[in-house]
Amino acid sequence: MLRTDPEGAQAMRKWLLLSATIVAEVTGTLALRASQDHPIWLVLVVLGYSAAFTGLARVLRTGMPIGVAYGIWGAVGTALIAGIATVIFDDPLTVPIVVGIGLIIAGVLMIEFGSHPKTPEDAAP
Repeated sequence: MLRTDPEGAQAMRKWLLLSATIVAEVTGTLALRASQDHPIWLVLVVLGYSAAFTGLARVLRTGMPIGVAYGIWGAVGTALIAGIATVIFDDPLTVPIVVGIGLIIAGVLMIEFGSHPKTPEDAAP
């Protein structure tokens, strides 16, 4: 007999929505950079950012805290944009930039871990 896990499916949906939102924002931001040379890219900027904010609203409706959702979105988006822009636009990716991105990711992880309520098992000696 097949068993379904509604909580697991909902959690997966939440993370897939957040991933799609991040991809939309990264696309919009990279298109914004590309529009400096070719203004036609502004169409993709509007579409990317519209999809990103619509997606973020949907993620929040799943119950993900705003600090967690926005923090992950910002950290992953920053890392992706820095890496992709280095390849596509020849933007610099220096040691201080990489360290800064690492600090952003560490901060977001602290927010994520701190967002979970303590369970009675956590309090046991």
